[in-house]
Amino acid sequence: MTLLDTINLDGYAAQTMQCPSCGASTEQRFHGPCAQCRAGLRERFAAVARDVERAEYVPKMNVTPNAVALKDD
Repeated sequence: MTLLDTINLDGYAAQTMQCPSCGASTEQRFHGPCAQCRAGLRERFAAVARDVERAEYVPKMNVTPNAVALKDD
């Protein structure tokens, strides 16, 4: 159970406030962008999931192996 499951969001009355993005006066329950600005933001920043191919990781050799490490027993 999360916090949002315990809070009835419909219990908050709509208030007249200014949209911080466009400055229009709107009726909403919470402070934030108006419905038109939210729709514009969703459209502008819509993302589509895609597979990205990347090169295989090859670790960098900072040191060369010495004779003791290469010695076969």
